[in-house]
Amino acid sequence: MNDIPPTERAVQLVGPDRLALNPAKPVVSPGPHQVLAKVEAIGLCFSDLKLLKQFSEHSRKSVVLEGLAPQTLSEMPHYVPDDAPTVPGHEAVIRVVKVGAGVDRYKIGERFIVETDYRWLPTEKSNAAFGYNFEGGLQEYVLLDERVITSPEGESMLIPAPEDLSASALALVEPWACVENAYVEAQRRALKAGGRLLVVGDASVDRGVVDRLPGRPGAVVFADPGAVAAQPDASFDDVVYFGADAATAEKLFAKLAPGGLLAIVQGGGKFGRPVETQVGRVHYGGIRVVGTVGSDPAAAYAAIPASAEIRRGDTVNIVGAAGPMGTMHVIRLLCQGVPDVTVYAGDLNDERLAGLGRLAAPLAEQHRVAYHGYNPSKGQPGVAFDYTVLMAPAPALAAQAVAASAPRAIINVFAGIPADKTALVDLDAYVAKQLYFIGTSGSVLKDMQQVLAKVAARELDTNLSVAAVAGLEGAIDGIRAVEKNLLPGKILVYPDCRGLPLTPLSELGGDARLDGGHWSLEAERALLQRFAKP
Repeated sequence: MNDIPPTERAVQLVGPDRLALNPAKPVVSPGPHQVLAKVEAIGLCFSDLKLLKQFSEHSRKSVVLEGLAPQTLSEMPHYVPDDAPTVPGHEAVIRVVKVGAGVDRYKIGERFIVETDYRWLPTEKSNAAFGYNFEGGLQEYVLLDERVITSPEGESMLIPAPEDLSASALALVEPWACVENAYVEAQRRALKAGGRLLVVGDASVDRGVVDRLPGRPGAVVFADPGAVAAQPDASFDDVVYFGADAATAEKLFAKLAPGGLLAIVQGGGKFGRPVETQVGRVHYGGIRVVGTVGSDPAAAYAAIPASAEIRRGDTVNIVGAAGPMGTMHVIRLLCQGVPDVTVYAGDLNDERLAGLGRLAAPLAEQHRVAYHGYNPSKGQPGVAFDYTVLMAPAPALAAQAVAASAPRAIINVFAGIPADKTALVDLDAYVAKQLYFIGTSGSVLKDMQQVLAKVAARELDTNLSVAAVAGLEGAIDGIRAVEKNLLPGKILVYPDCRGLPLTPLSELGGDARLDGGHWSLEAERALLQRFAKP
């Protein structure tokens, strides 16, 4: 390993919407339990923008409430909750350069991908994360602590990375894992075992209905509609509502705990107006909504899909498809191998849409999948969709997707609509069609391991989604480019590339060694040879 300098360059978020390149941030020598690693590459993510705008108000920037004692956290200079400046960036590949006393799990020279989500370290509204309340990868060196990056089950959040893959391909495993998780997450299709169930209806509701539902809760509360407001918020894993009163339904969403499920049993009734629906909590809170027009709640649970995977013959609509993450969804769906699928990719930017088409059309032909790009401002496809993926965090799009859906469609709320945002949804249509909102936030270790295995086996080329590269000097411009949707793919930052501005691949020149116009290991080596300083 090269000698470790006393200072480093780092992009720091110092306040709401305030980014700065610090040319002389001290490099901290690792203490007991700690590891110092050099950042090889880091991807920029739309999630970085949420932190940029919210800063200390972001749910993952707040203090750790459990799992580590305050005294332990005080020993970690990279722990930066609340108003402390942080280093964003969570799509990282790193190499260990120094270890502290007592560290024997990690060795100098080892290469890793970082799993960013520390779900066993809760904050008030979320959990701790790399690049949020612990400093992330938009710097030359990053400090990590075994007590943070090791789960209660002993799993490390550092995933060994092969030496024969580009740093870019490895850094992009994390966002690709988020895409993968959006489809493969198993769905709960019964009452939560041992959970709390709230049954709401008038006095005629049969109290034996619980015995006819799949699953066995730990506690059951019956309430008439007038008593709903008195029930504690966020305290029920399942809510079964017999009725079709919009005002009552609107109160029920707040009663759902994270991961909670609302089953609407209309019994022939109609809401008669759009219902204010907590679509933001579908993504960030993992809540689910199902229903039946009949009187048997078991029918609502029976309509829940096993996962959010696309199905044979699905007509899929990706809304906001030509952005960085949308491009990844398009690539995945075209290459997934599900027969008879048709993919519609919608975007308001014709230039980005054309760029996506140049990437997607050959993949669609190769995998025998129908692909159609369209600009919704110039006309809708005019078909009913079996599957919709929302790539823009606009609540109204969720309501529009209900109207455009075919029966038994899945509506994947992938974009991070803030948890407190709602949409006026036609729940009469939602229930009649037996639609299903799903949303996931981030990924888990297993998702990253599965994606890495595909990349290592050359079954997935994550580099297909790269649109531009930069050094740390160009990283802030890169974040602003993500904010303004200026590029149709991912931006990779190479901290070693001193003086490299934000540069689209098309502007790299003829010696870039691109693979058919796409980023590659050879292109990365050429870039580092040109810009990296010893």
